[in-house]
Amino acid sequence: MSAAQNALKFAWLEVTGLCNEFCDHCYADSSPKGTHGALSVQDWSHVIDQLADLGALDVQFIGGEPTLHPGLPALIRHAHGSGLSVEVFSNMTHIRDELWETFKECGVKLATSYYSDTAEEHDSVTRLRGSHRRTRTNVEKALSLDIPLRGGVVAVREGQRVREAARDLTMLGVGMVGGDKTRAFGRASKGAAPTISDLCGHCAHEKCAIGPTGDVWPCVLGRFLTIGNVLSAPLPEIWGGERMTAVLSDITAIHGEGAQSCTPPQFLPMCGPCGPCVPSVGHCDPRETDGVATIGVPANPLR
Repeated sequence: MSAAQNALKFAWLEVTGLCNEFCDHCYADSSPKGTHGALSVQDWSHVIDQLADLGALDVQFIGGEPTLHPGLPALIRHAHGSGLSVEVFSNMTHIRDELWETFKECGVKLATSYYSDTAEEHDSVTRLRGSHRRTRTNVEKALSLDIPLRGGVVAVREGQRVREAARDLTMLGVGMVGGDKTRAFGRASKGAAPTISDLCGHCAHEKCAIGPTGDVWPCVLGRFLTIGNVLSAPLPEIWGGERMTAVLSDITAIHGEGAQSCTPPQFLPMCGPCGPCVPSVGHCDPRETDGVATIGVPANPLR
């Protein structure tokens, strides 16, 4: 599929591998030992310029924990000034005053993960004492500032209070609360090598992910399928290039031309109105979830 047939509309920008949490299920394998990688703020700004020139509409800053990157305010302002809609996916434990001001100034949307209505259980998942209190406090602050916020409750262990967690976010005033299961990537794979069959099949369809070393992936979970590096080639050459064509061919060989499974709702801010499943469903395929109730999910996507 050529770049003309497959317009690039959205990109995850994984600006750092550093995170103050150390969740066992982290698909990016980020941790307090992670780094900001090889891209400077100037490099990221150049990438953002190329995305805008390609006609992209949205970017989502992720990590690691993107709020730990000192250049995040500048990058948000640059993306906003380039006409891109911005979402930041954060654990919301470390938001300094400058970031709150930038969020408001640039119309940023926020997204966060939430694991339980109890501090003990949430903190045991994140392995960061006090993370529940900080996240919950900053969720309340975001809502008080009228900053759009969506929450995702990821089921990571047996007996987890996922429904109570979703209900807690809804009670706080979060209008869009989705659920997901653990994805077997990164630390969650427990050493198993990822395969194309583990993906949903929508990889590189109007979207890509760019990591802190400059690698370009067909999606945030398909980081084992590198299609180029922005430090070696311009993004317009990578998107629709030979390597991407080969990766798409491999994905199509496994999933077919019309993959139907949902993209994980926590990661993609443009997810459609079908809404994610509650975590207890254990899968994310809308063809198999007719009649299954969702928790606090509105009829329209947050956009």
